[in-house]
Amino acid sequence: MTKPLNKYLDHTILKPEATEDQVRTAIAEAKQYDFASVCVNPYWVKLTHQELSGTDVNTCTVIGFPLGATTTASKVAESQEALTDGADELDMVINIGELKAGHTAAVQADIQAVAEATHAGHGLLKVIIEAVLLTDDEKVTACRLAEAAGADYVKTSTGFASGGATVHDVQLMRQTVGERLGVKAAGGIHTKADALAMINAGASRIGASASVAIVTAKD
Repeated sequence: MTKPLNKYLDHTILKPEATEDQVRTAIAEAKQYDFASVCVNPYWVKLTHQELSGTDVNTCTVIGFPLGATTTASKVAESQEALTDGADELDMVINIGELKAGHTAAVQADIQAVAEATHAGHGLLKVIIEAVLLTDDEKVTACRLAEAAGADYVKTSTGFASGGATVHDVQLMRQTVGERLGVKAAGGIHTKADALAMINAGASRIGASASVAIVTAKD
């Protein structure tokens, strides 16, 4: 590992039924354990940013989530509002149907528009490819398009599809982007052993709601 385990972790609370108290608890946990970020739905960005003021824990949110099939204009608007509200990192979902149809120019343009908005707002962009829905060839194509479009990271999953991160997918994504982009593994990572397996496979960030259990687990 190139950094402490806690700094690999995006402490995630994205369930639609999450209440303000639950979001505040996640923020407090992130401050206590000094995670890389707290990842919340856009509604909670302003609160999260305010509560993390004075810490080195970033505010992360999701764009076009979880389906990726919103319009590019709506993704850009969502990104701009999130950045204005204080988001440091945006995790956007690609247009999965367009990727599977082979409409690569549309997929790249969608990512690029969000990347430009993100970087104009001094943010970091992670691109969710939803690997469980893709063939290996499609995963490689998605990663290449994300890189060409100016993304900072590629990410395995939303955690809302039928499967999450796998060691195979992380290895494939890392092999595709080399050291040029970050790779975030998310979805189904519940234990320290899970997290370490993803890091050893090439993940530079981990998305998990079980972050506290991961960092407090006995070796």
